[in-house]
Amino acid sequence: MAMVKGKKPHVLAVPLPFQGHVKPLMKLCRQIAKRGIKVTFVNIQSIHEKLILTAKMSDHEDEEDNIVLTSIPDSRSPEEIDKNNAFKLLETLRHTMPDSLTDLIERINSSNDEEKISCVIADITIDWVLETAEKMGAEPVVFSPPAAAVLTIALHTPKLIEEGYIDSNGITFSFCHREKCSYSPSNIHCDYFFLNAGSILKGDQIISLSENMPALRTNDLNWNFIPDLEAQKILFECSLRVGKAVNQAKMLLVNTSYELESAACDLNPKLIPIGPLIQTHTLKSSSNSWSFHSEDESCLTWLNNKPLGSVIYVSFGSLAIFSQHQLDELALGLELSGHPFLWVVRSDLANGSRAVYPDGFMERIRGFGKIVEWAPQEEVLSHPSVAGFLSHCGWNSVVEGLNMGMPFLCWPYGGDQFHNQDYICDKWEIGLRINPDENSIRTKEEIKTKIEMLFSDDNLKLNALKMKEMIVKSVSEGGSSYKNLENFIDHLRN
Repeated sequence: MAMVKGKKPHVLAVPLPFQGHVKPLMKLCRQIAKRGIKVTFVNIQSIHEKLILTAKMSDHEDEEDNIVLTSIPDSRSPEEIDKNNAFKLLETLRHTMPDSLTDLIERINSSNDEEKISCVIADITIDWVLETAEKMGAEPVVFSPPAAAVLTIALHTPKLIEEGYIDSNGITFSFCHREKCSYSPSNIHCDYFFLNAGSILKGDQIISLSENMPALRTNDLNWNFIPDLEAQKILFECSLRVGKAVNQAKMLLVNTSYELESAACDLNPKLIPIGPLIQTHTLKSSSNSWSFHSEDESCLTWLNNKPLGSVIYVSFGSLAIFSQHQLDELALGLELSGHPFLWVVRSDLANGSRAVYPDGFMERIRGFGKIVEWAPQEEVLSHPSVAGFLSHCGWNSVVEGLNMGMPFLCWPYGGDQFHNQDYICDKWEIGLRINPDENSIRTKEEIKTKIEMLFSDDNLKLNALKMKEMIVKSVSEGGSSYKNLENFIDHLRN
């Protein structure tokens, strides 16, 4: 069906309702709105309420007038929302979101004949939105928040099945090396979910899609880190549907640049790199307005009182969970390093509950350590006192660190993070792995050693600054991503 041609273009943006997907799509929408195109940004109700609570509405700039925040029903009970089973939410939305979005688009179109929805930008994981867009006469566009490499791997999933790397359920053979843990439906609460857990072995074959991309282990395919087999199946099926979304969409926008991931981009001719979507001086005042968590800006004042290039910033994103043992080791490792540190500790970081620190730890670190529940990450990474980023290697954190010329200490726990770590440490040479011991614990001695190595390795910082220069060039006027984004904006207008 042809796209509805009203007098003014109007974009409907639909993210996957996870922190790491909402924020980059909002950044893209801000770029669109800044150029005078109206955007309606849709979240499920529970996420919409979080954003309204944490957003600093008074800080929004003029282009924000072109963005309307709205919501559709969760279709979940309060109990289900509290459980926050993120992956099972995918399956729920697949059945409920099409009707809700259809009703929303009909209301928008009937309210203003000159600003009907002309384009729907959907997260690549929610392919069913594209069918709704076409049914309503809007152009379907997909947006991929993670790296191009992750998209490439997802698109190759059918071939991995065909060549025998995985079976039709995404599994080879699996077992846990720990005794009394069969990783079976009767024991789905395997310790593997925690960052200190035992390895899940799945035939662990090597997959190489290009000689210019880091090889991938079947162990690290993004659905394999989930202990709940039902959720694992949902995420695997989501990966299988990525190909359908790419084929159905008129355009495929990806949060990367060609220079950053040329090999992965070359494997996907339809891919349009328009990123990395990062903070710029024009968006700085509102860059932290789209977090699910309330940000503690006192850490910026704390950083102001620390020497240049002296602080390690530590954050594991919005989903990681630690065992108490691993949390103790990290706390003591930071203390032993002797370097000032800013550590983001979510209220549910320790096995889903509030962290308990080693005896006397808080008193001993007073003055050189600061702990907050959530931080304005891009402001922190741009602060001159920050020397390095101890990260879970989620793609948003990776590109934010790259944009600020940060060396990394890598501590992935699942999804695409292990592959991102390979880029950081092996291809770009801007980071170091924090390796687990034979019990899959990152010990305080290993953490201390790697922090010391980061501060003493000038090549890491030099390479990180080169990466920053490359990224800034790609998103600045005349750069490859800048041109691609401008072409997309022109397409929306026409």
